[in-house]
Amino acid sequence: MATIAVENSLSNVKQALEQNGYQVVSMDDGSLQSCDCCVISGQDKNVLGITETVTQASVINAEGLTVDEVVQQVNRCVQ
Repeated sequence: MATIAVENSLSNVKQALEQNGYQVVSMDDGSLQSCDCCVISGQDKNVLGITETVTQASVINAEGLTVDEVVQQVNRCVQ
């Protein structure tokens, strides 16, 4: 079973992924290093341009996507 880290503000995405058989963890659980894919809201803006890589997993930006579209992208990501 794939582990997906989901931003806390995306509770509807979390619920849909769990219904599709994924193990969903919060991004602030410190479990980013062991997740297969991450889903972010895209609402937080990095105005300073500082980047720090915490995981090698793929990151899906859910901004502007429906829940079904996010689930489809996660499916492609973990295959």
